[in-house]
Amino acid sequence: MRIPLTGENPKAKRLEFRCPDATSNPYLAFAAMLCAGIDGIKNQIDPGSPLDVDIYDLSPEELAKIPSTPGSLMAALENLQKDHSFLTATGVFSEDFILNWIQYKLDTEVIPMSLRPHPYEFTLYFDA
Repeated sequence: MRIPLTGENPKAKRLEFRCPDATSNPYLAFAAMLCAGIDGIKNQIDPGSPLDVDIYDLSPEELAKIPSTPGSLMAALENLQKDHSFLTATGVFSEDFILNWIQYKLDTEVIPMSLRPHPYEFTLYFDA
């Protein structure tokens, strides 16, 4: 969920439901989000203070203090490897499923991409 800045009028505020990546498997994505929400409620996890500023106007020092999501698939998989108990606690996902999913993503997406040059690299270094 997200509450965007919409001006000074508090009545103009709204909630936005931010969907996961459109290429994700919706059965897995929504089940995982539901598990995360249940875990947050059950463990009374504090979502943090609201951020009522435009992050694009912040200095690099101020922006460094704001938590963010992983910046790459590899970083996301590393985080999933470290902490996935909220997915297995309800029995929705098994430990074996999570570990196989991580290995599958590494084998089919992360490692193959890291072994080959990206088309943008050709544009940067070989186009005249």
